[in-house]
Amino acid sequence: MRHPLRFLLLPAATLALAAFQTGCAARPPASDKAAVAEYNQTNDPLEPTNRVFYAINEGLDTVILKPAAIAYKDVVPKPVRTHAHNVLANLSTPVTLANDILEAKPRRAGDSFMRLLVNTTVGLGGVFDVATGWGWPAHDADGGITLALWGLPNGPYLFLPVLGPSSPRNAGGLVADIGMDPLTWIGRGDVVSALDWSRYGLTALDTRAGLLDSLDKIKAQALDPYATVRSLYQQHRQYQIQQVRSDDRATVPAWFLQPSRP
Repeated sequence: MRHPLRFLLLPAATLALAAFQTGCAARPPASDKAAVAEYNQTNDPLEPTNRVFYAINEGLDTVILKPAAIAYKDVVPKPVRTHAHNVLANLSTPVTLANDILEAKPRRAGDSFMRLLVNTTVGLGGVFDVATGWGWPAHDADGGITLALWGLPNGPYLFLPVLGPSSPRNAGGLVADIGMDPLTWIGRGDVVSALDWSRYGLTALDTRAGLLDSLDKIKAQALDPYATVRSLYQQHRQYQIQQVRSDDRATVPAWFLQPSRP
């Protein structure tokens, strides 16, 4: 597999396995029902090790990623950043489409196919998000959501080095997404590798720039930023999964003229 993230996934998986063996937090005694309920709700038996990885990531973010994201936001005009975001989203659409199919969601798959077709052609390679205005809005779909709909347990909360909040199920989904990404397998050589790294780096900048204000608020206001990030991540993933699970739209697009009812 030729993909920049493969260099991060193997060390992260190795460290996560070590965390399973050495980093588990002690389960509260059964007599303390409130503590047991909180322990189960957070689903974070690896908290000591996760906090170490969180602190490491915070250091890397403070020194490297956040300053780069601030510079990107300050120097690059907003229209250019919007177009860059659109291109990155279009490049990820084949993976979204594959997950829509695996999730047995035909209407969502149809939307993803039309988004890829319209934005790649009329949108000039994804520079312009024409598809949204034409009735095919973007939606969430990834390997972690697919595995959840297949019934695979989430497993404990993980904070992986560099990759951030995750779980065994979501980490497995990320590996599957990389395997389904056509750009993982298309082309060889230094030029293609450089383009891969450029895509990954721009994605990191685009994502971090979009989180500048929210993460600053968390760090400034939360008594325990680690716990707040964990809670927000878990709630967001549950919301995404439920949205896909309950999405049983008909295969006819919403903008298509429907027959009038008597």
